[in-house]
Amino acid sequence: MIISGNNQPVIIGTRGSQLALWQANWVKKALETKHPSISVELEIIKTKGDKILDVPLAKVGGKGLFVKEIEESLLNARIDIAVHSMKDMPADIPDGLCIGAIPKRETPNDVLISKNNLLLSELAQGSCIGTSSLRRASQLRHARPDLSILPLRGNLDTRIKKLETENLDGIILAAAGIKRLGLENQITEYLDTGIMLPAVGQGALCIEIRENDPEIFHLLSHLNHQKTNYVVQGERAFLHRLEGGCQVPIAAFGTIENNTFSLTGLVADIEGTKIIKETLSGQPTASEKTGLALAERLLSKGAKKILEDLKNDENK
Repeated sequence: MIISGNNQPVIIGTRGSQLALWQANWVKKALETKHPSISVELEIIKTKGDKILDVPLAKVGGKGLFVKEIEESLLNARIDIAVHSMKDMPADIPDGLCIGAIPKRETPNDVLISKNNLLLSELAQGSCIGTSSLRRASQLRHARPDLSILPLRGNLDTRIKKLETENLDGIILAAAGIKRLGLENQITEYLDTGIMLPAVGQGALCIEIRENDPEIFHLLSHLNHQKTNYVVQGERAFLHRLEGGCQVPIAAFGTIENNTFSLTGLVADIEGTKIIKETLSGQPTASEKTGLALAERLLSKGAKKILEDLKNDENK
């Protein structure tokens, strides 16, 4: 931990992928610009998700695979700050840790990158689309049941290369990562949220800290974007109420307009044949309450049965 008057650097923990390093360096630069007297260093930490690249995420644990080892370093005070993609964050945060800041969100949509620049509606029947996200796959199967969905793992740049090397017709990725790495010219189509509802927190960063670290919290305060914070916390409350032990196609996307928080949430089965989707609105300052209420509404309209069936399948 940095202590006023000494020269100890602030250590940011991050994964080593190109995108993760971009995100951590963005936070590093922002801190150094605001606080010229401090020095900030990066500590690269390899996570389970970085080591297991040949198995779909849902089969090796899903959410938490890209944050657990970094959180352990934070708890053990080997680092002072952890920078994650918010969509990688599990619904539960370990005791002793908290979200210190959520910067302004980048574009939350998913995008299609396809061969020959064909739109989703233009892809031929039987075209092969790469994604290892159950959320993306189920919504894609619902919109285009004629397409073939193939698993796609690896860092963002690796997945883009696999579009050519693995004979895929297209891949689905988050717009935010593409834009942050300056690869926006490769995007074929931004997918409308009516077709592809984003992951909870997609496009936002999570800056995680220890709960008992007021000095670090103060250092980060200028990075918090309150509107984004309200929206993401509402989405995460929705996720927290729904998430069980199994990996489930869950999506949520919130917006604030005219001082009203609107949240659309979705739960689907793996095949995309059953989709429960609703929208609920409330006050921005009560976004978590809205998220919980929306989750309860979906549970009562059939999401509970989907979750139970998926959990039973997982335990077989």
